[in-house]
Amino acid sequence: MTPQLQQAIKMLQLSNLELAEFVDAEIEQNPLLEHSEREPDAVQAHEDAAEPAGPETTAGEVAAEAAEHWHASGGDEGDGSFDRGGDAHSLRNRNGGQRDSDYSAIEQAPAKARTLREHLSEQIGADLPDLADRVIAYHLLDQLDEAGYLHADLGEAVDRLGCTPGQVETVLARLQELDPPGVFARSLPECLALQLRDRNRLDPAMQRLLDNLPLLAARNVPALTRLCGIDAEDLAEMVGEIKALDPKPGHAFDPPLAQTIVPDILMRPGPEGGWAIELNTETLPRVLVNNRYYARVSRATRNKADRDYLVDRLQAANWLVKSLHQRATTILKVAAEIVEQQDGFFRHGVRALKPLILRDIADAIGMHESTVSRVTTNKYVATPRGLFELKFFFTSAIAASRGGEAHSAEAVRFRIKRLIDTEAAKSTLSDEQIVELLQQQGVDIARRTVAKYREAMRIPSSVQRRREKLLVM
Repeated sequence: MTPQLQQAIKMLQLSNLELAEFVDAEIEQNPLLEHSEREPDAVQAHEDAAEPAGPETTAGEVAAEAAEHWHASGGDEGDGSFDRGGDAHSLRNRNGGQRDSDYSAIEQAPAKARTLREHLSEQIGADLPDLADRVIAYHLLDQLDEAGYLHADLGEAVDRLGCTPGQVETVLARLQELDPPGVFARSLPECLALQLRDRNRLDPAMQRLLDNLPLLAARNVPALTRLCGIDAEDLAEMVGEIKALDPKPGHAFDPPLAQTIVPDILMRPGPEGGWAIELNTETLPRVLVNNRYYARVSRATRNKADRDYLVDRLQAANWLVKSLHQRATTILKVAAEIVEQQDGFFRHGVRALKPLILRDIADAIGMHESTVSRVTTNKYVATPRGLFELKFFFTSAIAASRGGEAHSAEAVRFRIKRLIDTEAAKSTLSDEQIVELLQQQGVDIARRTVAKYREAMRIPSSVQRRREKLLVM
């Protein structure tokens, strides 16, 4: 494959945000490419005033037909482009100054939240006056993870700091009294115990319950009541107290950064029925090929190597714009066909999701299966039913028990979950019973498949579910 074809294939696999980063890298190494957000006056200031104005090409102009609205009912086209639009001076008033609302927004911006380390450092400085104790405390503080748990070998701390094991244990006990309760714990039971001790609720029965958390996870009520020396009612109350605790106290101060998913494709009901599909132009780069600059520089170039370089850069720039256009067209075709194939899902929900494979889409739009695979990789579509990855709509088929139309695996998983959610506490459904109910609904499925789907959804067995439901009654 040529480098240009490899580039086009790579761009097809990128999400809109990844594409913007890729285009930024191309602009850095190609002097004929630039962001079209650049103000026209600034562009003209670098050009000869006597030079006749030549054409400039933007990705928005070349791809005008590619960002059109596609309807799942027929692929009708409308107007659109890659351009983000927007006014470069939208944040300034007519006198060139910032608007008062802008300053107000700055004043009302929330202060940066303190990290867990900052919060604990203040307490260590106030509660541990002894310098040696503080050195040990800061060493242990460095071993905390983002959830507030201590991952440190106390023996290693003794060797590194030249102190006694008793000193380290004493300092750790002091640190475990700091806010928030539960920090500096070395395990989940210890974290929960610290929080219960802070609430004056760590009695011997509760400690035995914490020592047997695996039995609690298995909902083994008889064993827990026997070990703790309590009845089922007291056990239910103690379990309620444990559920009210925070197993990751550090996240309240320094939570992990959430990765926001930005849709690449937007979908909405069409004005005349069907669905309107378009690219999310807010996340697409706006690229300009500056032919004026190329014409001016090429006229002043006398060296053949320099002229060849300019021609190569111009071809690369035009190829990038063409590839953006082709990428947009391909994504819209694939997305529109997926929406058409899965129309039942968007109208009736997951129970109407059809079995679908890559080959079905490829055959319908006349593309290679590998191209459809690249398009649906790491791409998300915002729909009236929520945000979904395009891969979500491809599910395997499960045969119908009466020779009817096959069922989507995702739809069958939905049916299994619905059956389990509506079961009675005293008569939870076994996998065999779920198979019988599904067969009555026309789904031909094996017991091991039901078990596999149930475990994938992290639903416990019927015995564990019965114990759990009886425990909370």
